[in-house]
Amino acid sequence: MNHITQEAAGLDPDTLREELFELWNRKDLQTLRFVALDGFSKLPEPLETLLTILEGCPGRQKGRSHTLGYYILVEFQTWLKEHPQVNLSSFTEQQVLALQRRALSLLTETQPSFVDSLLNIYQLGSLDPSILRLHIVRLQALNCYKEAAVLSIKLQLQQELNMEEMCVPLILQDKLPLAESFVTGHSHLEKQLVTLLDSWCHRDFTVEEISKQFPRVALSKHCTSQIHPKMVTKHVLRLADKFKIDQALCPNALHKRRLDSLRFLMYKRFVEKTMTEENWSDHVQYVVAGDLELQVHLVEVLAKYSTLEKASQWSLKYDVPRNRLPCGVWEKQQSLPPELQQICQNDPGQTEEWVPSQAHCQRFYQVPLSKDKVQFVDTPEALKRCRSIVLKEGGIVGVDMEWQPTFGCIAAQQVSLIQLAVSDHVFLLDLCANGFCQHPETLGFIRDLFSERNVLKLGYGMSGDIKCLVATWHQLVEEPLKMEGLLDLLSIHQKILRGKANRTHNGPKEVLVGEDCAEKGLSLLVQQVLGRPLDKTEQMSNWEKRPLRISQIRYAVADAYCLLDVYSALSSNPASFGLPADLRSISSSQSEKSKDQKRKEKQDKQTKQALSKEECQGAQRASPPRSDTEKGLLCGEKPSEDSPPLPPQQLRVVCDNMLQGLGRYLRCLGVDVVMLENNDDHRVAAKLAQAEGRVILTCGQPFQTLRSQVGEGRCLSLDCSEKARDQAVRVLKHFNIQPTPSDIFSRCQACNSDQYVAVPREDMVRMLKQKGYLEEQNSDQTLQESHQQEEEKLGDILTPGVTPEPPRYALQCRWASLSGLDPDTLTFPGGEPIQLHTVHPGLLPKISLFYVCTRCGKVFWEGSHFGRVLSMFQEVLHITDEDAESAGTSAQQN
Repeated sequence: MNHITQEAAGLDPDTLREELFELWNRKDLQTLRFVALDGFSKLPEPLETLLTILEGCPGRQKGRSHTLGYYILVEFQTWLKEHPQVNLSSFTEQQVLALQRRALSLLTETQPSFVDSLLNIYQLGSLDPSILRLHIVRLQALNCYKEAAVLSIKLQLQQELNMEEMCVPLILQDKLPLAESFVTGHSHLEKQLVTLLDSWCHRDFTVEEISKQFPRVALSKHCTSQIHPKMVTKHVLRLADKFKIDQALCPNALHKRRLDSLRFLMYKRFVEKTMTEENWSDHVQYVVAGDLELQVHLVEVLAKYSTLEKASQWSLKYDVPRNRLPCGVWEKQQSLPPELQQICQNDPGQTEEWVPSQAHCQRFYQVPLSKDKVQFVDTPEALKRCRSIVLKEGGIVGVDMEWQPTFGCIAAQQVSLIQLAVSDHVFLLDLCANGFCQHPETLGFIRDLFSERNVLKLGYGMSGDIKCLVATWHQLVEEPLKMEGLLDLLSIHQKILRGKANRTHNGPKEVLVGEDCAEKGLSLLVQQVLGRPLDKTEQMSNWEKRPLRISQIRYAVADAYCLLDVYSALSSNPASFGLPADLRSISSSQSEKSKDQKRKEKQDKQTKQALSKEECQGAQRASPPRSDTEKGLLCGEKPSEDSPPLPPQQLRVVCDNMLQGLGRYLRCLGVDVVMLENNDDHRVAAKLAQAEGRVILTCGQPFQTLRSQVGEGRCLSLDCSEKARDQAVRVLKHFNIQPTPSDIFSRCQACNSDQYVAVPREDMVRMLKQKGYLEEQNSDQTLQESHQQEEEKLGDILTPGVTPEPPRYALQCRWASLSGLDPDTLTFPGGEPIQLHTVHPGLLPKISLFYVCTRCGKVFWEGSHFGRVLSMFQEVLHITDEDAESAGTSAQQN
């Protein structure tokens, strides 16, 4: 090949470009580099010619670094270092401006080196801001939002641009980090971004509002899910903390977070029932604070799930306006005696014993120390004694910390209590004691403790503790703690679990499903090593309230002392737990594993909506799904295109206790559903699936263990963040289940039975009267009113013993004879009585026929609920013209 040998004056830029392009296509980069460097030296005007070459380079691909133009630019920079005399000073002012404008027009790439090179070579930062701003606007008009943001940041043009016009398109394209970078360092822009995102947290906000404002921005389903109020709330509070912005500027996000926290507390107290009344009361007051809407919501939920008395007490505490009170609360307020008008605050700490009950001791791990061995440290004198014992050379110390839960309303909590356990003492450093936290000797002791390499410190998940320590003492930001002699038992626990998972995977199928799954974290480790878990009842306590209750102290002591016992047990027989002889070697080798874990988490995030084909193979054989191109189906498998639709009666599932809402919806549509109770172990699902041929529906971590215990495709995972209704639609579409209106309520919503008995009104009146739920005079009046209403509406009186038109689900379920009911006890052969207490006498004039489940005795009747279900699931229901006409006229209501 002929290399360029022309004199500088005769060198044609087009010729150079074409030769470089030929070498690029041949992938002869070594020759290309030589030709480029040689050619640059022979150009009469290298700076001008470079632009001509770049402008004519074919294949400029946005965002790609491996393009001919990028490669030429890199080589030019290398050449320029050897020729510093080549610069803009040899051009006139008009020529410089012309070159800069041409260079600016090339900046549609986001490859950092490409952008930086042009910025430096042609000194684009010196251009008039109005010219630069115009170019940014032009990029936005071309939908190059990312490129516009990157360039504006590099040119420091943020002050010249509209924050909303720059950042909103980025956020809509799932580029919030770039929007953060755009505002970072400009306090007023930071506040504007946080305020904007906070407005998206308002309950009346819709994504459509933004779409109308930025119609050119393509909004994918993934991006739409990222603008969900829950996700936006998380980002608002994170940014407020990052930018040190007063939370008063984000009231909507704070309200949303507090509302979610309140719902969580209600669930823990009244559904899961794992939180004490006192802890619940403390947290509710923190969460609700002075927010009237939250106060109203609290009273409404209490009236629904607790008692009117409790709802009345809280409504009085917050002086909720009468017009915002739910039905019955105002009347209950008036009837409450003075001593019950305030919320009862029990103080069990005064009478509680240090040694718990025998049942508690048998169930939970116990610390082998008497109460006198537990010492509060809240003065410099007490700290001095603590130091002399804890910092003994060669000692082992269990370290734990407690802080007040803030449910995400504050980014980092301050430590309230530090527990230090040695073999015969536990010291409780009370950082809430007056002046103790601020005393210089306290922080000095913490520094000495963590830096002492000859004292082994045991912890579990210490990163969270350290984060809270930094929030407690800001001096630790400027001068971080030196960490020596620290062993995090979390890393050891992870190794135990990995080894256990491998043994389970390679072992026999009879291995128990979800073993130890009732516990987690440190409690699980204690159970696995010492035989009994920790009592976590006081974990979510108000740790800033003094004095601490005995149960709180007992919990705090156990959390630190158990680390000593666990370490001792693991050290004495490490091989039985699959551990090396030197436990400390595990911690030092975790860095690589943590990197692997982060990579795995990133992969898991990318495949959250679609699990691998290997995990799902066999799903079609289990029950073929129908053709559907939408993303996010169960396990990521696309259903078979030729599979026939199935009736709901052919689908039998067992729902994990995290998916009870899904189970109720599926049962409502006629699917045979068994639901685990809140306290059931996950292994129950596997046993039911194996014994009854059911498909397991689960979510989260249990999927990995459950799916190995059942046949291929018999365990499906769903997204727990989705609403139960959406989960139900996904399941139905996955299995190509096409319910009809006649399937709705064909199963008992309470017990899953598909057998009912029809009870005419006259028989229901007789039974209510027999059990004392209806007085004789009222029963006669009820029958008279009912007959009168029937005459007015139908012109005919319902004849006793004549069954009205059967419900629409009559053909989809079994019907028993009323003669099977015991006339004296009003119980079915299985022993369950009719739940007559649920039938209000006021219903009798309106309802001519009741339907009773023969398994649980629950009573149903036609009502408005049917129409609501029909509306909710119309996209998956097979509705005929006849169904459509009568959809609003017949329904079932409990």
